[in-house]
Amino acid sequence: MSLALGPVLRHVGETTAQVWVQTTAAATVSVLGCSARTFEVAGQFFALVPVTGLEPGTAVPYTVEIDGAQVWPQPSSPFPPSLLRTRGADTARSNRIIFGSCRYPKVSDPKLSKELGLDALDVYAARMAHRPADEWPHALLLLGDQVYADELTPQSRTRIAGRRDRHPEWPDDEIVGFEEYVGLYDDSWSDPEVRWLMSTVPTAMIFDDHDVRDDWNTSAAWRDAMRATSWWQDRIRAALASYWVYQHIGNLSPAELAADKDYRRVMAHEGDVWPLLVEIADRADAEADGGEGVRFSFRWDLGDTHLLMIDSRNGRKLDHGQHLMLGEAEFAWIEEQVTAPGRVDHLVLGTSVPWLLPHAIGDLETVNEIAAARGGRRGAFGEWLRQAADLEHWPAFRASFDRLTAMIGAAADGGPATVNVLSGDVHHSYAARADLPGEHAAAVHQLTCSPVHNKLEWYVKPGFRAAWSRGARRFAERWAAQVGAPAKPLSWERLAGPLFGNTIATLELADRHATVFFEQPLTAASLAERARLELTP
Repeated sequence: MSLALGPVLRHVGETTAQVWVQTTAAATVSVLGCSARTFEVAGQFFALVPVTGLEPGTAVPYTVEIDGAQVWPQPSSPFPPSLLRTRGADTARSNRIIFGSCRYPKVSDPKLSKELGLDALDVYAARMAHRPADEWPHALLLLGDQVYADELTPQSRTRIAGRRDRHPEWPDDEIVGFEEYVGLYDDSWSDPEVRWLMSTVPTAMIFDDHDVRDDWNTSAAWRDAMRATSWWQDRIRAALASYWVYQHIGNLSPAELAADKDYRRVMAHEGDVWPLLVEIADRADAEADGGEGVRFSFRWDLGDTHLLMIDSRNGRKLDHGQHLMLGEAEFAWIEEQVTAPGRVDHLVLGTSVPWLLPHAIGDLETVNEIAAARGGRRGAFGEWLRQAADLEHWPAFRASFDRLTAMIGAAADGGPATVNVLSGDVHHSYAARADLPGEHAAAVHQLTCSPVHNKLEWYVKPGFRAAWSRGARRFAERWAAQVGAPAKPLSWERLAGPLFGNTIATLELADRHATVFFEQPLTAASLAERARLELTP
């Protein structure tokens, strides 16, 4: 009996914390005297331990026991003790949040490893281990592509090639089954430095396309093409079931878990819960086609900072001619959270795909949405271009872009000093200031950090530098006007970046002051600051 993966510290409140683990067999897992039985998924075992009775504003070292035997910290660990740090009155108005997206795992192949470069999160963890705990971040936000199911490492290819029970119709260059997803998460989260960091920093997560497949839910045409394959149903079930287990449930507070019918059913079930997760996955996947769906968006209250993470992948509506980033019910829920009563010094919105892009790309995406909606050859070419060029961010869903902009504008009048939209996906990092019409009390910014660890393809630098240029902006704006695109409801200005290469970003919030800075790895234990920006006037 042993610990297969974890612990991962997830939602933390004033007196509670959630600790996620994967074990090698059925067991009882204990943390600080609080216990949970594992649940089984297709022969794998998991637990989310609800730790209660903690004191507000404290930092408590913890261990993990499986059936009474200590399994964490590991023997001879070089890292400081893992801590449960609760929210309290003295920490209500300060937060240090690190964020990023697109983290490919470490590989053993020397050539590929050199192309990938140093993992920014790994290096951050190595540096953090030598700093006092009061300098550690209060939260880690992983903004998508935590795993890559369609761009396999050499070790993943070897692992699936060695399976004799693998279905012959499954592609040999992509992950399909749940057990194969288990291998992906193990590759990503078993890195020693990152494993320790995730054990001691509360971690919030949301998926993006590569957690499932490139261009996931780009359009109805994309979904039709995937459904036409013999293996897609197995893939989407495994992808969403593994997301529910590894990422989603830890995003929820104890009260939300207690109210969640799916979680209660899984916890009450005897034996393998795979059939229940298949039903959850099928319901979640049907949302894009007009079904009930599963709300993966969530909210964390970090003292006087409110974090609202938006599901901008699975929540899309693509049926009956619709092309929306979110359906009505989920968007309405998000708007309710933004306007909820209570003191808010800073509002942080997380969305895996950026709200504000380089101007030329944003206009191109809106033009493409108009073109792809037409019939005939032009519409077919527009759809091909949408998928080939990844034209699938908020401006590609123009009605949703406008609604999000209106929501942010209303929030900027509601009391916070800043509204910051955190994103990833686009393999370069930047900060942009939004200029909304009218007078607004809050400063509004788009902060994008990507990738944390991935290759820099040859076309990325020249492509994005051109997209940010004034000439490309003017050309795209004229083109958008010519095809009848509505005028944009705001303007924005790039203040930092574009930065290329592996990057981790830090958002520091103190009282009503906010600062963001971007760092890139220099050595295995040091980072260089590449840009810093004061976000409050």
